[in-house]
Amino acid sequence: MTNKPLMAKATAVWLVDNTTLTFKQVADFCGMHELEVQGIADGDVAVGVKGQDPVGANQLDQAEIDKAEADPLYKLKLKFNAAAVGEDKRRGPRYTPLSKRQDRPNAILWLVKFHPELADAQIARLVGTTKPTIQTIRERTHWNIQSMTPIDPVALGLCRQTELDGEVQKAAKKSSAEGVMSDDERRKLVSTEQSLGMPDEPRLPTAIAGLENFTSSDLRDDSEDDKKDFSNADSFFNLPEDDDEDDEDDDKK
Repeated sequence: MTNKPLMAKATAVWLVDNTTLTFKQVADFCGMHELEVQGIADGDVAVGVKGQDPVGANQLDQAEIDKAEADPLYKLKLKFNAAAVGEDKRRGPRYTPLSKRQDRPNAILWLVKFHPELADAQIARLVGTTKPTIQTIRERTHWNIQSMTPIDPVALGLCRQTELDGEVQKAAKKSSAEGVMSDDERRKLVSTEQSLGMPDEPRLPTAIAGLENFTSSDLRDDSEDDKKDFSNADSFFNLPEDDDEDDEDDDKK
């Protein structure tokens, strides 16, 4: 059995307009987020939705409303409806009205920008889109990326605040389990200014690694055989004496 009334948003609209219940009480009873109920009261959410009387729909007793108005901490109790047993909403792709489908790219861009920890499957569940579309927006290759503006999907009415919070919490738990750095650990990292102020460490290319102790003295050989006079070209190239050339000179004479 569901733990929230049928047509929860319309019921929330009626309770906001016709009772003095707190936003928290209405949110708990209708399965919504408190900020979403506040948006209904401000006219930013559920614009044009006609309120439904939960008392007339046999989903709530007037006595429950009276108790809740007298005690802000009291939680409304949904009336038991035998016909609603086993009628939980089936899991499946989220249906997005035609009037709001054009806003999905903006919602995806908002989620990618402000909640990069969310997986593609989570974003697809929240706004009812496909993974290829999410990937093109992540890589900024979407055909309309230059005209897109990040907009909160809750404000667009594509998902509820409770659903968004739940997905964000799941992503945070998964990140902590995989050993991703927390915010405190990131703060311990060296800042850019400190990194630029540090002295440069001499590094050698890998091709000559191990030669850091090499000096020119290693090329010197103190043996007597290598001590030769290279003051002229002949001695440098160590040209051997050729007796045939002397014979040719004698013949020319």
